[in-house]
Amino acid sequence: MAHFAVVGPAFPSHYSALAALAAELADHGHRISFLHRPDAGAFLDDPRMGFHAIGHDSHPPGTLAGAMRRAANPGGPLGLRRVIADMASGTDMLCRELPGAFHRLGVDAVIADQMEAAGGLVAEALGLPFVSVANSLPVNREPGIPLPVMPFAHGEDARALRIVEGSTRVYDWMMAPHRRVIEAHARRFGLGRRGMLHECLSPLAQVSQTVAEFEFPRRALPPHFYHVGPLRRMAAPGARDQAMPQVDPGRPFVFASLGTMQGHRYGLFKRIALACRRLDVQLLLAHCGGLDARHARALERLGATWVCAFAPQLAALERADAVVSHAGSNTVMDAIAACTPMLALPIAFDQPGAAARIAHRGIGLCASARFATAAQLAGKLRRLLDEPEFARRMAPMAESIRQAGGAPRAAAIIEAALRLERPAGSVACLG
Repeated sequence: MAHFAVVGPAFPSHYSALAALAAELADHGHRISFLHRPDAGAFLDDPRMGFHAIGHDSHPPGTLAGAMRRAANPGGPLGLRRVIADMASGTDMLCRELPGAFHRLGVDAVIADQMEAAGGLVAEALGLPFVSVANSLPVNREPGIPLPVMPFAHGEDARALRIVEGSTRVYDWMMAPHRRVIEAHARRFGLGRRGMLHECLSPLAQVSQTVAEFEFPRRALPPHFYHVGPLRRMAAPGARDQAMPQVDPGRPFVFASLGTMQGHRYGLFKRIALACRRLDVQLLLAHCGGLDARHARALERLGATWVCAFAPQLAALERADAVVSHAGSNTVMDAIAACTPMLALPIAFDQPGAAARIAHRGIGLCASARFATAAQLAGKLRRLLDEPEFARRMAPMAESIRQAGGAPRAAAIIEAALRLERPAGSVACLG
């Protein structure tokens, strides 16, 4: 059995997916250690997951909340620069602290989130095998494929290719502070030249929460890249004790959630509630702890049937006729699995890219989280509720997710790539 170090961004959604994968490996007898700034340990609730805090001097307890607020509200160019600076600072800290921590813990292998370059860099520097995990849209690049953060549709004509090329240049220019950190540590470790996330991926195995049917057409993924679908355990942290409300089967039912980092957006929730009141539909709104009781009651007066901090997302999506979300990767994949059409309101990170793929595949509609009015949201929701084609187009993707294997298959791929023994009675399913 092996001792795995897990390195990923200190965000709840990333830790949730990584913990689901780690739990599968723990079921097989492997030892698991997450490593990051002290505050990140709060995202783990499985006693089998070890957490080792590093970076106390540069990233002391109490500072993660500020970084998460900045990431959730990047705002204009100045705010975006602060988010990139936080990202660069985190990678720098991990590259400095991880080598010593890996030695002290006796780590055998590394599970590295694609969105944190330090995991792969340090593993390669120490000669440790590592596997890359795409918990957001994959960062793997190829000509003609818009970057995950871009809202553009896929196209193969000259204009579309120019848009992709130009937007990639702008992105790389903006990410220069992060690139310089990666370049500096790659030189210090004696590695070849690299500076971007896609240059720090595993040569052994790469697994992604997506399925190929959701992505834009890909032609250049490496042979060791695997679409495994959502990395989930049976219940999401914070929702396992929540019960579904009594939904009236005679009226449409809409579920709305903006995820753990955007649940404070009362103004957007207000427009969603007003839109649902216009349509006379039932609305379950989950704010993930982002709102207080006063705001929750106000939303109920405005049109939300139920307002709660956490809801049983999988059960809600299976029952819902439509979902309104920020197009976060976890919600998108769960909605596809449930064949629930989506109204995507992307805000940050790879959400614009996910929304573009939703529109490209015809499984939902998109609107501006900032500018769309309640009337405009109601019009789009009306289409999702009235036009069965959205759900019909989701059915083949849902079947792909059921066949993809999820966390058990990802664990099997990792063990096979690292040539680790599997426990007696288990079945490998690599595909």
